[in-house]
Amino acid sequence: MARMTTAERRGYQMICGDEGAMMVIACDQRGGMRTLLAATLEEQAKIGTDILGDTKIDIAAHLARHATAVLVDPVCALPQMIDDGHLHRCTALLIGLDDSGYDTTPEGWRISKLVPGITARRVRELGGTGGKIMVYLRSDTPAANFRNLQTLEQVIQDFAAEDLLLVTEFLTYALPGEDKAAFAAATPGLIEGGTRLCLNLGAKLLKLPYPGTAQSCANITAMAGEVPWAVLSAGVDHATFLGQVETAMANGASGVIAGRSLWKDCISLDRAVTRDRLTTIALPRLCELQAVIARHMPRR
Repeated sequence: MARMTTAERRGYQMICGDEGAMMVIACDQRGGMRTLLAATLEEQAKIGTDILGDTKIDIAAHLARHATAVLVDPVCALPQMIDDGHLHRCTALLIGLDDSGYDTTPEGWRISKLVPGITARRVRELGGTGGKIMVYLRSDTPAANFRNLQTLEQVIQDFAAEDLLLVTEFLTYALPGEDKAAFAAATPGLIEGGTRLCLNLGAKLLKLPYPGTAQSCANITAMAGEVPWAVLSAGVDHATFLGQVETAMANGASGVIAGRSLWKDCISLDRAVTRDRLTTIALPRLCELQAVIARHMPRR
């Protein structure tokens, strides 16, 4: 497996807490965030990047300040989040490269998109501690992955050339007409298979969907070796996510990169409401996640 360079490891240390685990707040969503801020497509269309930027700035200032790092897209809130002093100096910054949404082939395969012009060098220029890329993978359908793996390989090589930390994330998905129960049963294997594809391309730090079982978590840890992995929330409710994190951490995960499970019912077009809910609702949830993580870190 690929090992981090000294510079990459320093970046990794910066997105971890004193106990050595990641607790990163993700707010790089755009389309998904619009659906949380407004109920109808017409209302969502009125929400510009400036409003999304303000929301992300509030999440960074009032929630991520208490975590180890924040994950933000380069479209809405940067560079003003840094230039205007909203990001605390102790909060590391990951910058997402993936664009909102995806293209679809005639077969129903998802093709990942990148934000134009965002390279490893640009991430560094924007003040990023590192970058994050997300691609869609169906590890049981090789033809569906060809273009996305090409994109992933190019990005991994770009960040390696810049000697900058990169978080590699993938999501799996149901194919058109696929039975829901069959997809759910296949998901642990699809996540294990997708992890293997990312590792084979040289990924050095992984952000993964919850694999579904303790055994799958342990399988991923064994497969990854020295490559750390964080579990993402995928927008499940907080209580469910706490249980997933408990299982993942007990079976070798190195932390959490989570967004919606923490703040999805806290953000509002009224920024005063957002700030209050982030403090009174999201922050206690964060503390509960941190307690789960802390219980498992002495093993390191």
